[in-house]
Amino acid sequence: MTRRLSLLMVSASAAALAASGAAAQDGAYFERIATYPVFLNLPADVDPATQTVAEISTVTPDGNIVVYTDSPGESIGFIDITDPAAPVGLGKLDVGGEPTSVVAVGEYILAGVNTSESFVEPSGHVAVITGDEPTIVGTCDVGGQPDSLAVSPDGTWLAVVVENERDEDVNDGIIPQLPSGHLAIFPLEANSGPSACEAVTIVDLTGLSEIAPEDAEPEYVDINADNIAVVTLQENNWIVLVDLATATVIGDFSAGTVDLTAIDTTEDAIAGDGSLSGVPREPDSVQWIDTTRFVTANEGDYEGGSRGWTIFNIDGTVAYDSGNSFEHLGMMTGNFPEGRADAKGTEPEGAEVGVFGDETLIFVGSERGNFVAVYRDTGGEPEFVQVLPTNIGPEGLAAVPSRGLFVVSTEEDSAEDNIRGSISIYSRTADAPFYPQLVSATDEATGAPIGWGALSGLVADATDATTLYAISDSACTESRIYTIDTSVWPAVITSATTLTFEGEVKAYDLEGIALRDGGGFWLASEGSASTQNLLLSVAADGTVEEEISLPESVVANQVNNGFEGVASWTDEAGEHVIVAFQREWRDDPAGQVKLGLYTPATGEWSFLGYPIDAPSSPNGGWVGLSEITHLGGTRFAIIERDNQPGVYGTYKIVTTIDIGGLTPVAAGETVPVVEKTAAIDVLAAMNATHGWISDKPEGLAVTTDGTVWLVIDNDGVDDAPGETQFINLGLAEDLFR
Repeated sequence: MTRRLSLLMVSASAAALAASGAAAQDGAYFERIATYPVFLNLPADVDPATQTVAEISTVTPDGNIVVYTDSPGESIGFIDITDPAAPVGLGKLDVGGEPTSVVAVGEYILAGVNTSESFVEPSGHVAVITGDEPTIVGTCDVGGQPDSLAVSPDGTWLAVVVENERDEDVNDGIIPQLPSGHLAIFPLEANSGPSACEAVTIVDLTGLSEIAPEDAEPEYVDINADNIAVVTLQENNWIVLVDLATATVIGDFSAGTVDLTAIDTTEDAIAGDGSLSGVPREPDSVQWIDTTRFVTANEGDYEGGSRGWTIFNIDGTVAYDSGNSFEHLGMMTGNFPEGRADAKGTEPEGAEVGVFGDETLIFVGSERGNFVAVYRDTGGEPEFVQVLPTNIGPEGLAAVPSRGLFVVSTEEDSAEDNIRGSISIYSRTADAPFYPQLVSATDEATGAPIGWGALSGLVADATDATTLYAISDSACTESRIYTIDTSVWPAVITSATTLTFEGEVKAYDLEGIALRDGGGFWLASEGSASTQNLLLSVAADGTVEEEISLPESVVANQVNNGFEGVASWTDEAGEHVIVAFQREWRDDPAGQVKLGLYTPATGEWSFLGYPIDAPSSPNGGWVGLSEITHLGGTRFAIIERDNQPGVYGTYKIVTTIDIGGLTPVAAGETVPVVEKTAAIDVLAAMNATHGWISDKPEGLAVTTDGTVWLVIDNDGVDDAPGETQFINLGLAEDLFR
């Protein structure tokens, strides 16, 4: 029986966070129950490809309506989550400028709106919105460009951070750049809008920080039960406490610096072999835990970013700092953004605190790693609970304890790239974490987790039913073969073997892996219009013993999409290798792709044809192959899928073929075409966790006990959510008839 493995047992980094199952209660974990792409909330007469995001979000006091800011659309959107598993768009409201933040209080929505004409002439206001048909009933000037808004727990105060942000094209973005920002305070009337706009009080925040004291750039604000506001000055690396009743600064202190070890600081391979010293925290979001402690997400801006989060005491002392553990969480779950390794890594930006039953939970969002980590407050060192995958760019985090919900809004949106801003809803109803499904053990050489991502091929061990091997594609700049242990759950990457050729570390675009007769592996490396497709003969230690090219007459018709899978088998005639081509090449009939067969004993290539279906997605795109897996004898399973993610994806299937009775032919001859049988529609399995799914089911393996495993390529968190799905589809005898 598969046993559940806590993240504590997987990596030394997780030990600092405590076990995922520590002090857990039944139903004490969140599961994602819905993802709503907000382009669905556009008016019917607006092109659905129009850019529309969900940046900052809040939930109305009854817990039934999500309200989010849409900066490109200069509007705020409304989504009904009365049934949280079936969100319904309620439309949008034009606010006449860039909405920067939104809060709900009583029957009112208060939105910060930036109307600045330039960086040196900042302006903005708070829009007061109410009504069943939301209407702006008033605006309150804040004396500059508003950013974060917060309402006091007793509903009597509104605090508005006025950032007056800098121009990053001036002086390389270095502050000071006047005018300075400030804090605007409004009294509220019994959980409603501001009682009078002219009652605003401006709190000067200059002259406090050590960095550019003349130019305070406040970023975020939160208010505790004593009506004390905590304000982060991100670029100044400073934190300020303001008594709202007296509108006075009652405390201020540096956010401090950290030293980090065993982190990834270079854009090559994902490896925790770097370190940084004296890094300014430069906190972004801040949230009170109680009246004496608050948490900051230390995103960094110009010169800092500690890649983690911190709990501060009200006197400015550090009660807890996550060190490198947040960074390690991204590496361990495959959510590490290697393209940001030399910058701010996982880039924690959002923070939220919610009291669920008798537990206070802390949520920290990774803007670049596309995940939210959940922790349990203990009064001392927090306990790690779970990690939640998100869509791209999680910006807004909103806890809804009254309904046992948690809401994440994401700000990245590009219809051209099939990236859509969204609202994801999580319910605290699960008895175990639904994610991750695959993690990595500690790399003994670095003390950090084994770095991994973009898994693009899968094969089962020849004798051990609980061991699989996977490879990663060109999203990783160092080609590796990963060993996976499936006897525990989540499954664990226990080791990584780096490929070398003629003594040099290699960076292939690996797309397929198969076992080689006598030991080692066959790997398929995808080419492009200008690079070769290669079949690699690889020893067990990762040494590439031979790079095998296609015949020149075949290469002459090459296009971008080449080798996408490889399988092997041995019969009385010897060893055989078969590779799947992803899409049609110039010499292929429309709707037909190649299967290339290689005979190691003779070095000869021959070919068959495979019929692919036409695209069925309303978004168009193409259909191609992603994997080929040997099922025994002359039978194979093939992944055939469209290139569309999320709600656009309509076609992700596994087919079976039998090449017995067909005679492959040499290049240039008319190829026999295999007959395919649809065996598994994997869309249901991919959609089971209710996220914005990848377009890429890439790896399929059948173990010696007949278990069928599927892995989804997460694209290395590069313009993709980064969520790796590792799915047990069932038994081959039930799936492949």
